[in-house]
Amino acid sequence: MAMFEMPLAELKTYTGINPRPDDFDAYWERALAEMASVSPKTQLTPAPFRSAFAECCDLWFTGVRGARIHAKYLRPKNAPSPHPALLQFHGYSGNCGDWQDKLGYVAAGFSVAALDTRGQGGFSEDSGGVQGTTHSGHIIRGLDDKPDNLHFRQVFLDTAQLARIVMDMPEVDPERVCAMGMSQGGGLALACAALEPRIQRIAPACPFLCDYRRVWEMDLALNAYAELKTYFRMFDPRHERENEIFIKLGYIDCQHLAQRIRGETLMATGLMDDICPPSSQFAAFNKIAAKKAHVLYPDFAHEHYPGFNDQVFEFFSELSD
Repeated sequence: MAMFEMPLAELKTYTGINPRPDDFDAYWERALAEMASVSPKTQLTPAPFRSAFAECCDLWFTGVRGARIHAKYLRPKNAPSPHPALLQFHGYSGNCGDWQDKLGYVAAGFSVAALDTRGQGGFSEDSGGVQGTTHSGHIIRGLDDKPDNLHFRQVFLDTAQLARIVMDMPEVDPERVCAMGMSQGGGLALACAALEPRIQRIAPACPFLCDYRRVWEMDLALNAYAELKTYFRMFDPRHERENEIFIKLGYIDCQHLAQRIRGETLMATGLMDDICPPSSQFAAFNKIAAKKAHVLYPDFAHEHYPGFNDQVFEFFSELSD
């Protein structure tokens, strides 16, 4: 194990230290009700990218607070309907990626929807009404407002709304939908499966957005979590509101949402990860009550894990048999 982390035996029973707000469940039920009240005004337009076996479209829908959200949507031209579908989520400040890297799943008979997270590197509109990236600062966005205005609340709802839109596609079997992602994408896969419990299988790798206080106390509020330190330095330099802040962050902590997951889970963690420390990931994994497996990479940090994507492909492809 890395010197900065607890022993593996302790990780396997660790359940997190970031506080869970007392009204956590009511908070998310209220959020889901707001999402359900939004008319998504879904729009599919043909994309310029062409494939012999995949129909490629830009998918737009209206999310909470009126933001227009973008995803790439690919569906097989000749697969029987209804067929399985896959939701893909990207890393922090990135975008949904190229068309090409989704074709393997389409060839296997899946429709694929890859979300552009609002306000990051893709085309989705952010809650302030602008397209494109604000790059980072999204964890702390809304901390000085009421909890319903936390930016990641709206992002998490976007994932669940995308899931519902895809499940309603005539070609998709709503009982065979999967979700995957790495880093922020891993956290969003957890959030999506928690807020849309019909998700059958999920494969998060080194998930971000888990157990914020643990990250802080390990002095790892760097890189992706650097905005936590920036927030304290600028807005609470003597930590007079520290407990209040971490309680509010608890609303958007994937370890607390993980208890709602019903889909079978395959998670990957690098035990040398000093960006999303293993304990923060175990805090979420250990709370999942559904069938699950944890794939560990002892010598790997926050990076590509050899063989894991192949394992995920086989794991998801069982739904297409």
